Amino acid sequence: MTVAAAAQPTTVAARFSPGWITQLLQRYILHIVVIGLTVGWMLPTIGLLVSSFRPFALTKTSGWWTALTPLQFTFQNYTDVLGQSNLGQAFFNSFMVSVPATVIPVTIGAFAAYSFAWMKFPARNWIFLALVGLLAVPLQLTFVPVLSFYVNTLHWTTSDLEATGIPGLPWVPLWLAHAGYGLPFSIYLLANFFRALPSDLFESAEIDGAGTLTVFFRIILPLSVPALASLVIFQFLWVWNDLLVALIYVGGAPEVAPLTVNLADLTTSLGQGSNLLTSAAFFSMVVPLIVFLSLQRYFVRGILAGSVKG
Repeated sequence: MTVAAAAQPTTVAARFSPGWITQLLQRYILHIVVIGLTVGWMLPTIGLLVSSFRPFALTKTSGWWTALTPLQFTFQNYTDVLGQSNLGQAFFNSFMVSVPATVIPVTIGAFAAYSFAWMKFPARNWIFLALVGLLAVPLQLTFVPVLSFYVNTLHWTTSDLEATGIPGLPWVPLWLAHAGYGLPFSIYLLANFFRALPSDLFESAEIDGAGTLTVFFRIILPLSVPALASLVIFQFLWVWNDLLVALIYVGGAPEVAPLTVNLADLTTSLGQGSNLLTSAAFFSMVVPLIVFLSLQRYFVRGILAGSVKG
């Protein structure tokens, strides 16, 4: 009893030691900072959502943070934007652009990254360095030569491709452009991930007589789901939210223009139609949010997997 009684003050004193208090404060400060950053990132989205349901007369006279006084919400903005802006066709066009423009660079990038990571061929490191260097090239430098090649050499204009009547053909220039812009990052990300995989797996597969394609499809791809999911998120969000590349290669024709071009056309030079932008913009965010939330468990794993080998 005496020993226990003597030890109790020491334990209590250790709990309230300066080091323990410092750790506690650091933990609470970290939580407060993370919560503050999360709220800060969410505020624009919350403001956009609230504004999309407010009457246009109130949005001109007060901010979205005053939406509860008075409490007035309406679905008129969504009704108007769905009925006046050809939003359904633009939504379909965005899918027709984003899905192939994501699948093509991810597929080609996976094959190329496997060759750079585990196959040996002349000038492999120099070629990989050149591909990584393409990440620093601004997209604007490529618009004139690529567009000239499409129009003057291949005769791929929007009107000519639409005249063929072949489904999906008018979006081919945009698919290839997005694939070319996304390939350097795709190869870089996947190659770093593939290099982090244990070499014992490949040696065992070679001993068992597995070929290159067998190793790729049976070993590489199943183990690379986190990296592939992260790449799909990056590429899909970039293509879905793109406006400049779509304007350059397909123009503003409503038959082929994606959702971003449609949203840009809602507001005239005099500002008319600005009340529809909030509802249309939030409507366009639904698909990216679904894609990110459905794959977010792989996101951090895919980004960090190639940073530490072992």
